[in-house]
Amino acid sequence: MREDSEEVSGSDYMEGYSVLASRIPGLSMSMEEEPKMRADARRSRARLLEAATAAFAENGADAPLDDIARRAGVGIGTLYRHFPTRVDLQAAVFRSQVKSVCDTADELIVTVAPEAAFAGWLHAMAGYLATKRGLSGALIGAIGKDSELITSCWIAMHDTADRLLSHAQQAGVLREDIKSQDVLRLVHGIAMATEHAPEDTDRLLSLLLDGLRRQPAKAGG
Repeated sequence: MREDSEEVSGSDYMEGYSVLASRIPGLSMSMEEEPKMRADARRSRARLLEAATAAFAENGADAPLDDIARRAGVGIGTLYRHFPTRVDLQAAVFRSQVKSVCDTADELIVTVAPEAAFAGWLHAMAGYLATKRGLSGALIGAIGKDSELITSCWIAMHDTADRLLSHAQQAGVLREDIKSQDVLRLVHGIAMATEHAPEDTDRLLSLLLDGLRRQPAKAGG
């Protein structure tokens, strides 16, 4: 059902809010730093992000904005009120995806064994990479690889990989000579290699994990 009932006023929405205008805040944007919206406006924004995430995954970063509005059940005017430009929408989706992957790591590291946490996060990371379909490239082209958004998301992803890797290494289940950069590059390679053969992703990740596991010392070594 389409919702066009939102009315924008100074008290309901920060007029002219733009991810770009605010220098594209980093990953840790808090609720206080987000646009001040009514409950119905927040729901519309959440549906737009969900719809855009799906549309970008299916059709790439240039997915039609009117299609995204239809998926979210809102009018195109509502989309533009929340995200004045395509880049604003892309940035919001990119940030939310990275945050989701990092949040998954936070949950895994306290709920399952170190090796299972590391393996689960590799699968989450591969799933994220499989859905971004040029989104990061489009953003880098628009705002630059040294922008606050790209830099903060990269740091967050790198730190998350480092934390999970160190956790598993300290538990003695992964090799000591692996670096988080190695892990990110290997998973990215698998995501690229399986773009047109997603059914091979789990098998290749299993092979990767086999290669990263700490091997028992050879007798007499």
